[in-house]
Amino acid sequence: MKAQASSQSRAPASPAQVLSAYYELTKPRVVALIVFTAIVGMFLSVDGMVPLPILIFGALGIGLSAASGAAFNHLLDRRTDRVMARTARRPLPSGTVNGPRAVMFASALAVISMVLLVTQINTLTAVLTFASMIGYAVVYTVWLKHATPQNIVIGGAAGAMPPMLGWSAVTGNIAPDALVLFLIIFCWTPPHFWALALYRREEYAAADIPMLPVTHGLQFTRVQILLYTVLLFIVTLLPYLTGMSGIIYLVSAVMLGILFLGYAIKICREPENPKIAFKTFKYSVNYLMVLFVSLLVDHYLLITFRAIS
Repeated sequence: MKAQASSQSRAPASPAQVLSAYYELTKPRVVALIVFTAIVGMFLSVDGMVPLPILIFGALGIGLSAASGAAFNHLLDRRTDRVMARTARRPLPSGTVNGPRAVMFASALAVISMVLLVTQINTLTAVLTFASMIGYAVVYTVWLKHATPQNIVIGGAAGAMPPMLGWSAVTGNIAPDALVLFLIIFCWTPPHFWALALYRREEYAAADIPMLPVTHGLQFTRVQILLYTVLLFIVTLLPYLTGMSGIIYLVSAVMLGILFLGYAIKICREPENPKIAFKTFKYSVNYLMVLFVSLLVDHYLLITFRAIS
C-alpha cells in the first residue's frame, strides 16, 4: 500500500526528463562502444577511406539496432531491475517510461535500422545486425541470462559482432581478419562482465540471476577472470601474427594486456578488496577502446609506409 501511494504521489516527469529517459533506454555508453568498434571494422576492411555514405548509414543503422536491442533489454529486464540497486532507477522500474511506449520506441528503432541497412548498405549486414540484436535482446536477456552461469560467455557472441558488421558493410563479405576482431571482443567479454558481477554479486543473488559469482562463488570467478584474461592476451596477438597489423599494434596490445593481467592477478591476490573488481571493470572498457584505436592507427601507418617504400 505504501509503495502504491508513493507511486500515485510521484510528480509527473517533465518533457526533458522523459526525453532523457528514452535516451537512457538506448544504453548510450554501450551503443557508443558498439558503433566505435563497428567503425574500426569498416576502416580496417579497406586500404583507403571508407565511402562516406557507407560510413554514415552503416554506423547509423548498426547504432540504431544496438539501441533497439538495449531498449528491449530494459523492457524484458524491468522486473529484475527493480530488485537491483544499480538498475532500480532505470526508466521502466522508475515509471518514467511505461511498457507499451518502450515497445513502440524499441520497435521503431529496429525498423528504421533495418530499412537503412537493407536500402543503403547490403542485405548481409542487415541480416547479421538483426541476428545480433535478437541474440542480445531475446536469446541472452530472456533465456541465457536466467538459465546458465555461462550466460555471458555464450551471449557474448552477439556483443562481439560489431567489427564484423562494419567490415561487411564496406565489403559485403566476412574475411578472416574480421573474425579475428570478433574473437578479440568475444574473449574480452567474460573478464569484463565478470569483474562487474563480482562487485555486484549480492544484487544478482537478490534478483535470482545465476551469474558466475552467485552459482560458483567468488574465488572460482576470480580464477576464471584470470584465465580468460590470459586467453585474451594470446588472442590479441593474432592480428600481428597473421600480418593484419604491425609493430605499433603489437606493442600496444602487449602493454594493454600486461595491465589487464595485472588487474586480474590483483583480483585473485586481494579478495578482501571489492573495489579492485570495479576498477578492473572500468579498465576493461578503456582497454578495448585503446586496443581498437591502436589497430586503426597501425593499419593506416602500414598503408602509408608501404606507399612510401
